[in-house]
Amino acid sequence: MAREILQPPRGRGATLNPEGRFETIERAAYDDGWGDLPEEPRQVPTVVADETVRSIISRNDSPDIPFTQSINPYRGCEHGCVYCYARPSHGYLNLSAGLDFETRLFAKVNAAEMLRRELAKPGYRCEPIAFGTNTDPYQPAERERGIMRALLSVLAECDHPLTITTKSALVERDLDLLAPMARKGLARVYLSVTTLDRHLARRLEPRASAPLRRIEAIRRLADEGVPAGIMTAPVIPFLTDDQMEAVLEAGAAAGAGEAGYLILRLPHEVKDLFRAWLQHHFPLKAAHVMSRLREMRAGAENDPRFGTRMTGEGVLARLIAERFRVACERLGLNRERRRKLDCSRFRLPRAVKGQQSLF
Repeated sequence: MAREILQPPRGRGATLNPEGRFETIERAAYDDGWGDLPEEPRQVPTVVADETVRSIISRNDSPDIPFTQSINPYRGCEHGCVYCYARPSHGYLNLSAGLDFETRLFAKVNAAEMLRRELAKPGYRCEPIAFGTNTDPYQPAERERGIMRALLSVLAECDHPLTITTKSALVERDLDLLAPMARKGLARVYLSVTTLDRHLARRLEPRASAPLRRIEAIRRLADEGVPAGIMTAPVIPFLTDDQMEAVLEAGAAAGAGEAGYLILRLPHEVKDLFRAWLQHHFPLKAAHVMSRLREMRAGAENDPRFGTRMTGEGVLARLIAERFRVACERLGLNRERRRKLDCSRFRLPRAVKGQQSLF
């Protein structure tokens, strides 16, 4: 059983750091009465290691995901969102889905080079590439590393379409690339806002941009002509669901034209992490929140089935879906049919075209 950290480190989301689910040995501190049990550190530094990858574009054929290609410039995410469904992926690195996921990161330093190579393959078929599907491409490490910026530069050079989902206002840095691409029908950006309550957001997603700062990022994107959307994700019953309409209203007022939502997902270790987080921060609500989640997940704490894993099922799930539909209709969100991003402009990267032009 994972041991709870009595005083979670400042600026971190997880209150646990359990062994990865593929580990065969579990380690836990034990007080033997001699009084030498080490105290949990109040601050845990972020360590970003270089990673050289052999491929960069991930592909999927999931029927309930609106993209087939995606790129994640980083492994792990310093935003520390306690509910992040990507946390279990750190288990493949023999690391914990808890504090390790948000403090021990890996930057794919050759990502742009690999993207050029993969786009130049003879059999490559151009389809929009989605960013922010697993970990956030604009997490704090991006300020120094610039890997997302390098990837965008390659896609802009090739006129390759893309979508971005992020919880960071750092996306504004790349408006000089995104705005020209948007004018060609090549770019779309979504800001994910869980709640407008900054105190709750600081506990849920401690190192993401403040909620109102994300709303301002939507405004700046829209002002530059970049199609922007608002994601109310995840919706957590009896914790954030009462904010759904307010989040949608703020996004629409800032210029968002599209909206979406997802019900909280708790795969693998995330169940224990979220339950412990609730017990630490909201002990009087914890049992009620988990009960309502199970109600929307056919009695389980997680439902991995296609078709229901994103939206849940049951009376409460249908109520949330109807609230979302009514709010979007009132605010004019999702009114126009989404235009497909333009794949017809794609051309090979210059550095790998082969024989160069004579002139």
